Amino acid sequence: MPRILLNHPTGNANSRAALNGLFDFSLLAAFHTSVAMFSGNVWYMLARLPSGRELKRREYADRFKPITWQRPYREIGRILAAKVRLTSLTRHETGIFCVDAVYRDLDRTVAKRLVQMAVDGVYAYEDGSLETFRVAKNRGIKCFYDLPIGYWRTARRLLEPERDRWPEWLGTLSGFKDSPEKLARKDEELHLADHVFVASSFTKQTLWDYPGEIASVTVTPYGFPEVGPPRDYSNAGKRKLKLLFVGGLSQRKGIADVFAIAETLKDDVELTIVGQGAVNECVALSNALKRHHWIPSLPHSDVLRVMREHDVLLFPSLFEGFGLVITEAMSQGTPVITTDRTAGPDVITDGRDGWIIPAGDTNALQRQVEALLHQPDHIAAAGEAARQTAANRPWANYGSELARRISAMLAS
Repeated sequence: MPRILLNHPTGNANSRAALNGLFDFSLLAAFHTSVAMFSGNVWYMLARLPSGRELKRREYADRFKPITWQRPYREIGRILAAKVRLTSLTRHETGIFCVDAVYRDLDRTVAKRLVQMAVDGVYAYEDGSLETFRVAKNRGIKCFYDLPIGYWRTARRLLEPERDRWPEWLGTLSGFKDSPEKLARKDEELHLADHVFVASSFTKQTLWDYPGEIASVTVTPYGFPEVGPPRDYSNAGKRKLKLLFVGGLSQRKGIADVFAIAETLKDDVELTIVGQGAVNECVALSNALKRHHWIPSLPHSDVLRVMREHDVLLFPSLFEGFGLVITEAMSQGTPVITTDRTAGPDVITDGRDGWIIPAGDTNALQRQVEALLHQPDHIAAAGEAARQTAANRPWANYGSELARRISAMLAS
């Protein structure tokens, strides 16, 4: 049976689904990550401390323990530096414990171990696969590349107009801060890949801007979390419309557009913001947050609870590989207004279980919110339809589809 080495530093929802899928199909040879908490190990003990909440997010089923390799030092340093606010240690690209350092360190470690391993393929993610792919190509091992967000050249092209449209929000667009060296690494990763996996049709389209030859690309949308119970929408239309935004506080995600329509419609809507961003670096963001209900951070279970308490999620992102908050909100019966530059078109039927608007169109966002103010019964219909959509595609579907496709590619 062909076997795969899977590499992801932090174990987010999509990489965990891939882990489960590959394991269930007997394709997984090894899983490499930074920190993995199993029952009884050192991270399990530390997670029981009051400050150990971050480690609890790294918990894995014990069935993965025999095939898991850890490289914890940089990631533990990043977590600790963030807690004590030593920002110089986590500074973008240059900090010894920055996210890029965590990814590169694990990549180098996996590349060294790969020399000693007998596998048929490696599955790795953007910014954390270059050294692994170099070794794999020399050994005739297939390179499967996961691009979770769109291609960087397209991002710069599509986000450039925001400099003129919302100049006061430019400090939130961190994508323009990547060095030429980091961008070159991204391009070489794509060049070495034998196959590219993306989670949305939009992400696939962004690869048209890649200047060289590129491997074939497969779109496999992510799954939905477990659906919440049926909701009571009877109060919709009898009070202010409760709008919610969840995500990084960046204009890449359309946060300025959200604040703009909330200000225009302030007599009819109330806005809650959940997320963190460059608050101290952007005066416009800092001032806007003061006028609304802002929650900087919540555990994932509480995010889902807050979603259930709101009428509509606004996610007018201008550049998104997928947008997990879309599927999370839908799973809780909260319909979503999002754009054509997210996974919205892949998982939402416009007007049935959510709404799709053109990216960067503040007027379209406002018109859709106003339509719901005039016809609040549409919230209940779309919310329940969204919950049913979520029930039909759990995360296990994504993992199994990914595993089947990888198995077929190795076999051929």
